[in-house]
Amino acid sequence: MNALNRFESGGFAFLEGGYPYSAGVIALPGFAIRRMRFVHPLPVAQGFERIATHLAEAGRPLTAFAACELRSPAPFTLDNFRDFNRGYREMLERWGLIHQGLNPVARSNLAPALDPPGEPVFHAFSYTVALPAGSPSRPADYVVAGSGEWPEHLAFPDGIVARGDTSPDGLAKKAAYVLDTMRARADGLGGDWSRLSGVSVYTVHDIHPMLAPLFAARGLLGPGLTWHPCHPPIRELEFEMDVRSVSEEGLLDA
Repeated sequence: MNALNRFESGGFAFLEGGYPYSAGVIALPGFAIRRMRFVHPLPVAQGFERIATHLAEAGRPLTAFAACELRSPAPFTLDNFRDFNRGYREMLERWGLIHQGLNPVARSNLAPALDPPGEPVFHAFSYTVALPAGSPSRPADYVVAGSGEWPEHLAFPDGIVARGDTSPDGLAKKAAYVLDTMRARADGLGGDWSRLSGVSVYTVHDIHPMLAPLFAARGLLGPGLTWHPCHPPIRELEFEMDVRSVSEEGLLDA
C-alpha cells in the first residue's frame, strides 16, 4: 500500500498516488472535511477562483483544498489526459499544495454520457475545517479518490482489467477490482468503512446485476449508492468509483 503522508498546512493526511492526484485524504485530529457541490458547475479556471474566495470566506487557507470532482466533455486519450493534468497541477503548485514533490489532493474526473459540459468543469470540492476547541473525539473524515479498472502500475491499455469486455462477467470483474481498490485505499488512510456517507459509481453500463453480489456484500447500499451515467476520464475504461465519509455537505452558487 502507498505511504500515508501528513500535510500539516492543510489539516489532512494523504495517501500517495500518481502525478495528477493522491489516492485519498483523511482529516488530521482537530479537523473535519466539508464537501461543497456547485449548483452550476464552473469551468476549471473560474472554479479555482470561486473556491479560493470560498476558502477565504470560511477562514481557511488555500492549502485546505483536499479533494475535487471534475466533469469533462468526453473521455481523454491518455496523452490528452496528461496534457490536462499539467495545467491542473500547475495551479496546485501556485496554491502551495505540492508537498515534497507529491500531489496531496484527491480527485475524480468523469465524462457525463448525457448533457456533458462544453469544457472541463468543477462539479464539487472538499476542504478541511477546524473543529471547535474541546470537540469530542470522533472517527476521522476521509475522501477516497476516483479509480477505474486500470491498475496504474501496469502498462496502459493492456493492464486494464477485462479490457474490452463489457459483458456481465467482464463488468463484474471490473467492478470487483474497483471495489477492492476503494476498500484498500480507505484502509490505507485509516478510514472507518462503516461510516461512509457517499458511494458513487460512474459507468454507462447497467449495474443492477452487481448490486447484491458486489455492493450489498460490501456494505455499500446503506450509505445510499449514487449511480452517475458517466464515462471514466480515459478512453477504454468502463467503470469508476469514489467513496467518502464527511461530516458536512453543502451547495455553492457561483
